[in-house]
Amino acid sequence: MSLIEIILISAGLAMDAFGVSIGKGLTMPVGENGRKVTLAFLFGLFQFLMPVIGWLIGRQFIDVISEWDHWIIFGLLGYLGVAMIHEGLSDDDDEDDDKQFLGAWEMIMLSVATSLDAMAVGLTFAFLPINIWEASATIGVITFGISLVGIYLGKFMGRFVGKYADVLGGGVLILIGTKILLQHLGIIG
Repeated sequence: MSLIEIILISAGLAMDAFGVSIGKGLTMPVGENGRKVTLAFLFGLFQFLMPVIGWLIGRQFIDVISEWDHWIIFGLLGYLGVAMIHEGLSDDDDEDDDKQFLGAWEMIMLSVATSLDAMAVGLTFAFLPINIWEASATIGVITFGISLVGIYLGKFMGRFVGKYADVLGGGVLILIGTKILLQHLGIIG
């Protein structure tokens, strides 16, 4: 997997955190820079940890399912992509959640919730020739940066961008999963 693909996956995975960051940025008072940076840091930290956890789980089963690994990667990334697109297009309104106080526990729970898909991506990494530490660090750093931008731009960008960020991220995951499948089937080089 190339660095460009890892960066694209990182950006796709960061879209959940970006959408939440925009929503939280809408409601966080001016001057709470420490809390804003902490939230972005936690998003990045959990996006770093979850692929490693998924990779460790996947490595336990690599011998058993190595013949079908490309189908598993395609299925997982496809499922995550479709779920992100569905979430981005849904009419659910999380306005009540955004108005709640954002304490340490809430920040951790948001970080875990937005990084579960990264664990599934880490599972797919177990079947690819990839340095998990570099890939996970890239995912974490990009998520931190994108989340920080989302928090600070939240007041200006509104919910429109947050909603469609998931659609874009989901599309990226589907395309990368499709590319990996087509490469393993020998359809593309």
